[in-house]
Amino acid sequence: MRLVGLTGGIGAGKSTVSEMLASRGAVIVDADRIARELQEPGSPVLLSMVERFGEQILNADGSLNRAAVASLVFGSDDASRQALADLNGMVHPAMQDEIRRRIEAERDTDRIVVLDFPLLAENPRNDLDATIVVDVDPEIAVARLVSARGMDETDARNRIANQISRAERVAIATHVIDNSGDLESLRGHVDAVWAALT
Repeated sequence: MRLVGLTGGIGAGKSTVSEMLASRGAVIVDADRIARELQEPGSPVLLSMVERFGEQILNADGSLNRAAVASLVFGSDDASRQALADLNGMVHPAMQDEIRRRIEAERDTDRIVVLDFPLLAENPRNDLDATIVVDVDPEIAVARLVSARGMDETDARNRIANQISRAERVAIATHVIDNSGDLESLRGHVDAVWAALT
């Protein structure tokens, strides 16, 4: 097994790159998807979140209202910073356990396992054979978040401001994929990185 980290800021196109790598044969361990699974109704993680943040973070059907959580944790004041730290303290330990379990399941194979993890630069790992950073100008990221995800521009800018800097993220890369162009250009970059990995 070769373990490869994949990261990028919000709106960079990391999920698209992840899908492209999967279509080329990579096994994807998606930290965001694992976090969502751990926050299903009735789960211990969701119960602790409700205890900390209140019932307002739930939809009528008992599922997590992600927008409500985002409004609590992605501000620029001390209360938001504390809320984000508390949230990470609830979600990350369970998420890391599940990531570890999924990587171990592939340990004795000859596959390329891609750990798709937005916070890789903030939480570096010493067991990676390579690290791919999907990079894009923050203004392009904001435009994509507003047009493709329907996000409010202020919310998009707050989320980007709450992340590690672009330079710090690129500094951990063994491969940088520039995603400021179109889909065809992105495919070419992914092909080149895949060729280097295999």
